[in-house]
Amino acid sequence: MSRRPRLLHQPLCSALAVVVLPTVALLTSACGPAAPPASGPIRLVDLFHSEDLEGTEGPAAPPMPPLEWDFTLAETAIGEFVWEAGPGVSNLALAEKRLAGRATTDFPILHVQSQGPLSADLVHAVEIRMRVSTGTNLWFTSRGEEEIDLNALAEEWPHELAPITTPIIAGDEMRTYVLRPRLPLQATSLRHILIRPTDVADSRFEIESIRIIRRHEHLARIRSGVSWQGLAEIYRETLVTRSPEVARFTFAVPDGGWLDLAVGTIEKNPVIFQVDLLSPGGDEPGQRLMTRTLTRPDRWEEIRVELAGLAGRQVTLTLSLAAEKRGALGFWGSPVVRVPAPPAVSRSTRQAGVAYATGTLAPPQGVILIWADTLRQDHLGVYGYDRNTSPHLDRMATDGVRFTQCTTQATWTKVSTPSLMTSLYPLTHGVREFSGRLPASAVTLAEIFRENGYATISLTSNLFTGKFTNLHQGFETVYEPGSLSSPESSKTTRERMDQFLPWLEAHQDTPFFTFLHIYDPHDPYRPEPPYDTLWADPAWRKEHEEQMQAVRSSIQDPLLKMFGMPNRAELTQAGLDPDLYVSRERDWYDGSIRAMDAEIGRLLERLRELGLAERTLVIFTADHGEEFMEHGRMFHGQSVYGELTRAPLMAWWPGTLPAGQVVDAIVQTVDIMPTVLELAGLNEPETIQGRSLVRMIMGQENVPAALAAQVPAFSEKAATVETAGPPPRDTESYSIVLDDWKLIQNLHRPPNQPEFELFHHRQDPLDLSDVAGEHPEVVRELAARLDALRVEATAARLKPDSKAVDGLSADDLERLRSLGYIQ
Repeated sequence: MSRRPRLLHQPLCSALAVVVLPTVALLTSACGPAAPPASGPIRLVDLFHSEDLEGTEGPAAPPMPPLEWDFTLAETAIGEFVWEAGPGVSNLALAEKRLAGRATTDFPILHVQSQGPLSADLVHAVEIRMRVSTGTNLWFTSRGEEEIDLNALAEEWPHELAPITTPIIAGDEMRTYVLRPRLPLQATSLRHILIRPTDVADSRFEIESIRIIRRHEHLARIRSGVSWQGLAEIYRETLVTRSPEVARFTFAVPDGGWLDLAVGTIEKNPVIFQVDLLSPGGDEPGQRLMTRTLTRPDRWEEIRVELAGLAGRQVTLTLSLAAEKRGALGFWGSPVVRVPAPPAVSRSTRQAGVAYATGTLAPPQGVILIWADTLRQDHLGVYGYDRNTSPHLDRMATDGVRFTQCTTQATWTKVSTPSLMTSLYPLTHGVREFSGRLPASAVTLAEIFRENGYATISLTSNLFTGKFTNLHQGFETVYEPGSLSSPESSKTTRERMDQFLPWLEAHQDTPFFTFLHIYDPHDPYRPEPPYDTLWADPAWRKEHEEQMQAVRSSIQDPLLKMFGMPNRAELTQAGLDPDLYVSRERDWYDGSIRAMDAEIGRLLERLRELGLAERTLVIFTADHGEEFMEHGRMFHGQSVYGELTRAPLMAWWPGTLPAGQVVDAIVQTVDIMPTVLELAGLNEPETIQGRSLVRMIMGQENVPAALAAQVPAFSEKAATVETAGPPPRDTESYSIVLDDWKLIQNLHRPPNQPEFELFHHRQDPLDLSDVAGEHPEVVRELAARLDALRVEATAARLKPDSKAVDGLSADDLERLRSLGYIQ
């Protein structure tokens, strides 16, 4: 935790405006004497201390009455809301100032329906004070329909993708449980509120109170200061202030510095953001640098405030709000005094290789890490595919470096992404279940770039790669999936590029790190036109879509039923031809890859237009592949076979990385973080479990020698408990790739599956021919290596946040909580 030290105390500003001073003289006259210029960016959220805030108003009154039921009151005012017993509940009554009842099944449901208008807001949290005699989990959900069937819901609810749930402690003590939505939950869905108080039949439950906290109610009560706040599902490190508060910051302006920030509010009435430069004495306003009036709530406006002529001066800036209503809330998103990147260094590739060998290689100004979801390596042209799915990626590989043998550490996004961002195996970072969170003690790639002065932004395409998994650590700005115009669509690359390219242009003068998670290859596979008919015949679309619906009734697993992912036996049972069905899905899948590839082309084109191509390192890879019946299944996360674990990996940095370099050594996802850090000239954490591949990239490492002394690659499919995790949940498999072999150990398996499977890794990339019986000595050797690797990774397991926070000050603990790093 010590890697997040507070910077020296410096005051904060209180006014944002878009009115730039007409002359440099006016700026310099409002400053103190010359001071040593800052060498890096100055993040105002890092400088902020509560004592820097003047005129503090304190939390405002909530904008609306709370939605709550307090059964301890003599007369509980519940208006039109009346709680009733649903399926699995008996003897529900208000007794001894508690709502009490008994569960007759393991899925009891309590229900209440609202007849009045519902607010257009988000649900921040649900607080329930209760006790149960037995049970392990408390569940909550809501529905916005006018009418619902409680009996049907009792069957559907266990299979929801993201129920709101929390563990409970059975016993006599009353406890308060806080349930937080994993996905944005609209308050308009509160037409029907449903609670599952326990998950054990014959349990007794007693509820003292239920309270639903809406977002505006929560925000009205939060303290001014630094926290992680979102508008329209775009989240930023934010300084929260209320009118007429003034925040001060004092610092030395770096050469070429400018103030980069976004402003927003939840208020419907106008709020004026102001940035002022104080007089040399620091008591009177010297010059207004910016004024911006917001009249529309719930969105960000990005602003650049020039600080020309102030380089080397010790200045005091203030940030302030003006509004008719005292206590009006304002968000200052990611306020940073940026510094320009150093001048570009022109060199040939040969010179770049020499520069690396001599330790004089200049780092890239920008790093873009592209994480393609569900992308099979063998469906790209540069990896030998016979369809032209990837012309831009093929060209990128030709102009850069391509790895042929990259293994992912897991085969679903939830688990593989933390490995990418921390260079830790899943057994070490600990994220294995749907609801898992990366411990705050993990050091992420984004944190290292942030601490070294880079602007950091993440654009995600599903909840696994953002704040839900605590993967916002180190990012100044995160675009969550809800910021997409159609969050339910898997075709995200075009819109994410539309959002990222203007940001790139606005930050072309400063160092930057971008995590770009794109989703087009993920199901549903059918792409947008014209890509939907590149290989798919439109004549069969209607028939196939009807078959997709018909086969759902044959799919046994609830999660796969929801996604519409049958196995071969289920397709046969439904009377469908499995090979024809899969070929049609594959045609759409390939079209989606081509659509994604077109957007990659847009990115590379814009980098060239902005003069950033030779100053930007682009890494392209995938989180996992996809099954198309190679082992009798569709989807992902269900095994560690080659169609899921083999990932494309390319590095592109024109003028620095050798064009056309192909690396055939065994590498893995955890190697990406140390490789990027070495190319950027930054120190890697001691905890990482991957290795840098820079010597291979630069041709400094003899490839045959590298192959002879390879580091093994590791992947896992863990056993899981939560129903939202991939099936089969009671199986557990691990794989190790070394030299030309791949061994899979199925620790927990169905009766007809062997414990060990062995494959020729290079000759049999999809792991179709098990040769374990022919090479028992190889099985024994690799099994020992695999066991040792598991033991080592497990021993290095990160402490959960509940144990890792010991020794932190109250201020540091509150700061980590306010940023959402711990809960």
